[in-house]
Amino acid sequence: MNFRVGQGYDVHQFAENRELWIGGIQIPFEKGLLGHSDADVLIHAICDALLGAAHLRDIGYHFPDNASEFKNIDSKILLKKTIKLIGEKGYVVGNIDSIICAQQPKLSPYIEQMEKCLADVIGIDVDQVSVKATTTEKLGFVGRKEGIAAYATVLIEKRNKNISFCI
Repeated sequence: MNFRVGQGYDVHQFAENRELWIGGIQIPFEKGLLGHSDADVLIHAICDALLGAAHLRDIGYHFPDNASEFKNIDSKILLKKTIKLIGEKGYVVGNIDSIICAQQPKLSPYIEQMEKCLADVIGIDVDQVSVKATTTEKLGFVGRKEGIAAYATVLIEKRNKNISFCI
C-alpha cells in the first residue's frame, strides 16, 4: 500500500443574512459565513487536504471562486467531486482528523452529526472521521468573533490492483 498525508486549512468571515454550514450540516446561529459557495469551512479544509495528499493542487484550482457553477453550491457536492478526483488516481480515504476553531457558536452538540454526514458523503465508516472543536481563548480574528477557521489532516491510501503472475 502507498500512503500519503495531506493537510488543509480554510477560513471564512461571518456575514449577515447567510446560513451557517459546517461539516455538511446547518448550525442554528444568527450569522453565516461569507463565501462564493455555502462557505463550509470544514469541508473546504478537508477537500484541500485530500487534494494535496493526492498531488492534485488545491480547492481553488478545481472549484474557483469566480466560476458561476460553484456560486452558492453545497460544499458536500465539492467533497463528492474531490473524492472522485482522488479515486481517479487510485486513492481512498484512510482517515480524517479535523479541528474547527470558533469562539461562537458552541459546536460540541453538532460534532457527531458532522462526523456522520462527512462519512456518508465520502462513503467511509464514521470511525474514520474525527471532528473536534475549540476556541482560540478570545485571541485573533476567531477570538474576536469575526469568523471561523478549520484545519484538516487526512491519510489516503493507494489501492493496488490485483496482479496475477504466471510462472
